[in-house]
Amino acid sequence: MMIKFTYYGHACFQLADGQTKILVDPYFTGNPAATVAAKDISCNYILVSHAHGDHLGDAPFIAKNCRAEIVAIPEVLSICQQEAPQAVCHPMNVGGELKLPFGKVRMTTAIHSSGVPGGVAGGFMIYFGDVAVYYAGDTALFADMQYIGEAYKPDWAILPIGDNYTMGIEDAATAAKWLKVKHVIPVHYNTWPIIAQDPQLFKELAERYAMTKVHIVAPGESLDMRGEALSV
Repeated sequence: MMIKFTYYGHACFQLADGQTKILVDPYFTGNPAATVAAKDISCNYILVSHAHGDHLGDAPFIAKNCRAEIVAIPEVLSICQQEAPQAVCHPMNVGGELKLPFGKVRMTTAIHSSGVPGGVAGGFMIYFGDVAVYYAGDTALFADMQYIGEAYKPDWAILPIGDNYTMGIEDAATAAKWLKVKHVIPVHYNTWPIIAQDPQLFKELAERYAMTKVHIVAPGESLDMRGEALSV
C-alpha cells in the first residue's frame, strides 16, 4: 500500500494511505501557492505545528467541513475550538507521544515563535504505517536534530529552506545530515519574495553533503513515499 505525499504549497501537505488522510499545517486561504481551496479538502486528521496564520490556516474550517480531528498544543486548540467547538481535539505538547488509529504522533522541539500567548512551536514525528516522517515545522537549526535522527529514526524529513523566518538552504542541509535520513522534501520557500530560494541548489548541496535524496515536489504534485523508499 502506498503512502501518498501531496504538497499544497508553503508548509501544507497531506499523507494518505487510501484509508486515512493526515493534513498538516492547512494554509489554503491566502496562500498564493495553493492549488486547491480549503472547501475541496477532505481529511481525517489535522496536525498544526503552531498558531501563525500560514500554519494554523484553515484548520477550524476544515475540521468542521469534514469532521476531521485536530492534533496540536492546548493553546492552538483553544483557537480552533472557538471556531469549531464540536471538533474532536487531541491536545499534546513537545516531548509527548499520541497513539492514533493510523499509528502515532510525537511532538518535537522547534526553535520558533508560537503565534499564540503561552504556546510553543513544534514539529512532528509521524509514524504512518511503516513509514516514519519527521516534519520540522518552522524552525532554526538546533543540535538536538542529531538526537531526533538517532532516537526516532525518520525515513523522511520535511524541512523548511526559506530562510528569514526559518532555516535557510545551508542549515537545512546540515539538518538532513544530522538526521541521517535517506529522503528529504523541502518546504516553506517561494511563497513570498522574502523566502525566495532555489530548491535545486538545496538539492545539490544536501545530496552532496548529507548523502540524502532530495525530492522537489511542486504545489499540487504527489509522490509515493513507500515506493520511493523501496527504490533506494
